[in-house]
Formats: sequence, structure tokens, C-alpha cells
Amino acid sequence: MSHKDVTRQLAAWIVGCKLADIPASVQAEGVRTFFNWMGCAVGGARHETVDRALAGISPFAGKPQATVLGRGERLDVPNAALLNGISSHVLDYDDTHLKTIIHPAGPVASALLAAAEYQPMTGADFLNALIVGVEVECRIGNSVYPAHYDRGWHITGTTGVFGAAAAVGHMLKLDETQMTWALGIAATQASGLREMFGTMCKSLHPGAAARNGALAAFLAKAGFDSSLQAIEAPRGFANVLSTKQDYNEILGGLGETWEAGLNSYKPFACGIVIHPTIDGCQQLREELGDAVNSIAAVRLRTHPLVLELTGKRTPKTGLETKFSVFHAAACALLRGDGSPTAFTDEAANAPEIIALRDKVDATSDTAIHEASVVIEVEFADGRTIEKIIDRAIGSHDKPLSNEHLARKFAHQSALVVGDEVTERLMALCWRLPELTDAGEIARASVPAGLRDAAE
Repeated sequence: MSHKDVTRQLAAWIVGCKLADIPASVQAEGVRTFFNWMGCAVGGARHETVDRALAGISPFAGKPQATVLGRGERLDVPNAALLNGISSHVLDYDDTHLKTIIHPAGPVASALLAAAEYQPMTGADFLNALIVGVEVECRIGNSVYPAHYDRGWHITGTTGVFGAAAAVGHMLKLDETQMTWALGIAATQASGLREMFGTMCKSLHPGAAARNGALAAFLAKAGFDSSLQAIEAPRGFANVLSTKQDYNEILGGLGETWEAGLNSYKPFACGIVIHPTIDGCQQLREELGDAVNSIAAVRLRTHPLVLELTGKRTPKTGLETKFSVFHAAACALLRGDGSPTAFTDEAANAPEIIALRDKVDATSDTAIHEASVVIEVEFADGRTIEKIIDRAIGSHDKPLSNEHLARKFAHQSALVVGDEVTERLMALCWRLPELTDAGEIARASVPAGLRDAAE
């Protein structure tokens, strides 16, 4: 594959991709992607992180053009995209492209829905642009993963900005040159550091990617130019931010094979590498009952990524617990919980969880698959039992059904906006391709009382 004109060739595909070009199965996955994202965004809308971000941004926000999902506030398009990107990721309950660990919908859907309130579009056109954006960010991610991630870049932030630019650019009907500029403007804003994991700043990454990607598209529409080789140039994105550059991952099979059809959805509200451990420990909780109170030791054999990403031994906050396999195992064994309530400040500091957490040990084993784990439990009387999870729920081999996604959505959303709003919102999301105005979904996320107060 030629190293020349990668950015321009990708831009040409973005501009030309029509919904009819996208297989029905990928379109269906696109609807699931959007549905899952909306549940997460509303579910996270009242998190302290969102409150603080809104407090910091509101004094400087522009015209009230777009909805902060699940709340009464309306902001300008870029800042609404930022806030909704933050809320959709803050619970770490969102989607995952398993080949790269990108969370695709956060940057793309957050930018696109905010823009769709400003410039109305049909649900079918929205779905087209969403899938294009997800495809772009995941293909760019494939081209630099794992070297880019291993260097310390949070790949959701760094590639999500391309996806957001592609999606909003598709909505704005940019021409090929403008789309190439938009990708370049996105490239020069690509950022997000893994050092931020376990802090509020992690969820800033998809939010900033959404905001910056939307701005890239609007700037390009206005004639603001950039390098035409922003991805592949010697001082461009791939060469500066990674030691691996496989451009065939971007252009090879483009429009024929679909990364957007490979998206997955989390059953547990934390880093996906912990999911096998939670799955196994929940099963043990069901089998053992009160015997979990007699556990003397828990030994985990995991893929090396588990300790690299989630090796926090003594998390002090809810956000930190999402990166502690030790906490996750203890909470699943004691409470049977892997939902957002398992990863709160209360859970982080609960004495019984801390006591069991200190009995959990983990070792890395390269023979263990990323979606697998071996759990050995030793009891006070010396007995041991073993639980092997070959493929965790939510993995490619055990994907979440639409029914499971609906339960997950309702469980998060109803706590924030109530049952009535939640039911209407879920129905609208499933009907996305049929809607005449996709922005209706954003407005429907706000309870009438909050909407009236804001007006």
C-alpha cells in the first residue's frame, strides 16, 4: 500500500460513502452503538466530573445550540459535544473496539448529535455519518496499535478526533479537499495521555476529541486549510505518535470490510480487561453464597494487559477503582456487583471490600487470552476451588443482546431522568434510522421540568 496520499484517499471515501453502501448488519450495529452510547451519556450526566466540567465551561459558553444530555443546560455545539463526551465515558461503561481498546462512540456520537441539533438531519443520515466516523477512527487506530498505546497515548482521544471530524464533515457535506483539511486539523489536535487513567481527566479525552473533531469539520467548511498528508507525512500523526505505521489498516478493504461492525459493549462499568475477573467472581458469588466470608486468598492468572492497565492496589476513589482488578474481584465476590455502583467512592473505602481486596493477588500469563482468566480461591480451612472463564460476557464470542443493552440503558438512565423519559428515549434510539430529525433524541433526554427551567 502506497504511503502517499493516505489522508486524501481516506477523505475521498468519507465524502463518497452512502448509507446504501453500508451492509445491513453494520447498520444494525451502528444503531446498537448509538443506543449504548446514549444510555451511558445520560447515566453519567449527574456525575461529579460532569458537574465540575460544566461549572468550569459555562461562564464562557456561546449560544445555547445543543443539549447537555440528561440535564437542563444547553450550550454551544463544541462545548455540548465536550460535555456529552465526558458524561458518556465517565462511568467507563461505554463501547469498545476490542482490537484497539478504542471507545468509538464517545467522540463521534457526542460531536454528531450536538451538530445535528444545530443543523437538523434525518436519522438515516445521522446513522450514515456515525458509522463513517467510527470506521475512520478504528482504522486509524489499527494502523498504529499497539505501539501508539504502549507509548502512553490514550487511543480513544487521539483517534476519536478523526472520527468526530469525519462524522461532522460527512454531515456538512464537505468536498474531498475540505475533508482532507478536516482530517489534518483533527490530526494536529490529537491528544490524550494514559497517565490520566483513574482521574476525571480520562473522560475529558473523548469529550475533547468530540469538541475538537467538530471544530475541525466546521473550520474546514469555512476554508481553513491544513496539510494534505497529516496522517502519513514524516512529521504527521502516525510517524510522530507511533513507531508502527501500517497504512493498509486504513485503506485496505475500505468500504468492503467494516471495523464498525466489530464494536462491543461493556456489561461492567470499568476497564474491559477486568471483565473476565468480574464475570468469574460473580459466578463464584452465586455458587458460594455466604462462604465468600471464609475466603483466605484469591489468586488470579490474567493476560499481561490486566496488571498493566488495572494494577492499582489501593484505590482511594471510585474513578481509581475502575483500574483495580483487586477491587473489582473483591466487590464482585462480596456484592456480586460490576455495575456503576461497584465503582464509587463508598465502595473504594468500604472496610469489607478493602479486607478482601488485600487477599487478592494477580500474576500475568502470556498464555491467557485477553478475554479469559483463571481464578483460584482458597478458604480458611485450606480448601481451594478454581473457576476458569474462557471468554467473558461482552466479548466477541459472548456479545450482549439487545435485551441486555436495554436493561443496561434503563438501569443507568432511570436513576438520572426517571422511567418515563428513559422509556421514550430508548424507543427513539432504536428507531434512529426512521426519524426525520435526529436532534429530537437529544431534546428527549431532558425531563420536562428541567427543560422548562432552562427556558
